[in-house]
Amino acid sequence: MHHDEEMSSSRRRSLRRAKVGASALVVIASSCALPTLAAGGAATSVVPVTTTWVEPLNGYGFLANAINGARASVDLSIYELVDPSIQNDLIAKAAAGVDVRVLLDTADGGQADNAATFASLQAGGVNVQWAPTNQIFHAKYLVIGASVVFVGSGNLVASDYTSTRDYWIRATPPADVRAVQSTFNSDFATTVASPYAAPGLVWSPGSSAPLVRFINSARRTVLVENEEMNSGAIELALEHAAARGVDVKVVMSASPSWTSAFAQLVRHGVHVHTLESAQLYIHAKRICVDCTSAGGTVFIGSENFSTSSLSYNREFGLITRSRGSVRAVLNAAMSDYRIGSNVR
Repeated sequence: MHHDEEMSSSRRRSLRRAKVGASALVVIASSCALPTLAAGGAATSVVPVTTTWVEPLNGYGFLANAINGARASVDLSIYELVDPSIQNDLIAKAAAGVDVRVLLDTADGGQADNAATFASLQAGGVNVQWAPTNQIFHAKYLVIGASVVFVGSGNLVASDYTSTRDYWIRATPPADVRAVQSTFNSDFATTVASPYAAPGLVWSPGSSAPLVRFINSARRTVLVENEEMNSGAIELALEHAAARGVDVKVVMSASPSWTSAFAQLVRHGVHVHTLESAQLYIHAKRICVDCTSAGGTVFIGSENFSTSSLSYNREFGLITRSRGSVRAVLNAAMSDYRIGSNVR
């Protein structure tokens, strides 16, 4: 089994007492069809996004509203679920006759973290399933009625909501939703199968190459937030971008685990800023390429920059050029960057 370096929320909470130190906005973005971005000799497929939530300011009421509004089905794949309110919403919808399925991570301590939730959902009539034990299921997404998908970086742990930087997005393109639904169906049946592809979707195993290509497409700027920095491929792509004159900024929580990686990035011209736990915990997994107030391209998902996350785990994210998403991410990330300490 390949282990991800991300700690569960319960273990992470014992190491920090974070407070919010930056602002964020929820933005409604256009849902019209968007072109692909051609750069560096390659095209980046994108997904139109209707809404973006930036945590911790916006809260998780949007997911509760989505679950409560479901009429036919609710499918949730989540690494960690410790939110009694959302658990009760899922139970209530199952009791009302909605087909509710929940897939919970079991590997790398996931079964212990999710045990009480599993028992509660099962007792409440929810069709809850443990993910395969030989793979970490770190993806975080919700499908409503096979027509809407919510994708994010945040676990559904209520005690973390006010202290972590995370992003969530809502998308409705039928081809993308079908691909996500089909992958969920396969994973829920514990079938050993590759995820279903669609333009703009980024799945793990196998997300290292598309994310490296995405970074390589940058012409002017790359702005990164992530919880981990332990992927040689990603680090090299950031260094190469800086070497060709791209302004590369990295924002992360301060941790001795990444000291060596930070030093290497800085030596190659990458600007690294870190936040202390008393400011904000950077749990986001986000890359913004050539982003300005007028546009750009952004990746949001569950992938940490580690070999395990990119190559072995079940992870999920997507790439979008929806301007509302770009503006929301850019504003929050630059706010984090400004309050962070410069790594020299």
